[in-house]
Amino acid sequence: MEDIVATLTSPQFLVSILVAVSVFATLFTLLTPLLGGNELKTRMKTVALERDEIRSRERARLAAEKQQGRGALRMDSQKPGGIRSIVETLDLKKALADDKTINKLRTAGFRGQQPLNVFLFLRLVLPFVFFIGALVYTFVLNGFSEQTTVMRVVICLGIAYLGFYAPNIYVGNVASKRMSTIKKAWPDALDLLLICVEAGMSIEAGFRRVANEIGIQSTALAEELVLVGAELSFLSERRMAYDNLANRTGLETVKAVTQALVQAERYGTPVGQALRVLANESREQRLNEAEKKAAALPPKLTVPMILFFLPVLFGVVLGPAGIQISQRGGVF
Repeated sequence: MEDIVATLTSPQFLVSILVAVSVFATLFTLLTPLLGGNELKTRMKTVALERDEIRSRERARLAAEKQQGRGALRMDSQKPGGIRSIVETLDLKKALADDKTINKLRTAGFRGQQPLNVFLFLRLVLPFVFFIGALVYTFVLNGFSEQTTVMRVVICLGIAYLGFYAPNIYVGNVASKRMSTIKKAWPDALDLLLICVEAGMSIEAGFRRVANEIGIQSTALAEELVLVGAELSFLSERRMAYDNLANRTGLETVKAVTQALVQAERYGTPVGQALRVLANESREQRLNEAEKKAAALPPKLTVPMILFFLPVLFGVVLGPAGIQISQRGGVF
């Protein structure tokens, strides 16, 4: 065990590990764009499958209502397997998830039952994985040797607690990035939608056309627009499609547009006029946020300039004078 620990902590071994990781990261960075394929096409295929599921589900519901006179569908008595069976056996959805968690998964782009099952399974398994890894590092590899035994156990429990919330942290980060990309591309999407509506297109055709055009700028927004177009075509109430769009994105600007579209269809007001006003507001809001970031830049640069720029400047200005003084043997 001492030889293994000495080998793992030797400088040669650590340098070789760092070199291997650097080479792998470089190759991964260079080859990922070549082997990854087109992300937009992949996401659009996923959306197309979900659109087909919406179509088949609504057709089945209508057929069941016609034949049986009710809206409920009989669930297939299929025996679940794998992660789904574990989640349903332990009833993890009731214990570890709520409506807020499901909405956060949708905001992050993880829709359907399978992502929820994986999320709940990871919340169950990762605390034990993190705890076992912490125990191995602490008591086998002699980590945190300066701490007492009780404190080392507390550290292991804290790492296990971190593993319990690791899926939430990951989903939150993915949702934040996705919301940021949608928010940046939303004003341009509204402008394109306004052009389509004023050109005589229906709102469904406008959403589909904007999704095709805006995919270069934001794949997430294109995906959401394709879904709302499908829901407008197949759901029983158009208001539900707009509400689903606002819930999936989680943005106030999108919610304002969906509410305006619902009111326009309910009261017969022109959709183009509402879209024009909301597009102007979205552009102004994006410009205001850019101005806020620009205004906050000088205070953020003050500390780096004091720490890194001014010492170099003083060295450049006073360096030659100091060299001349040292060559002459002093000031006097």
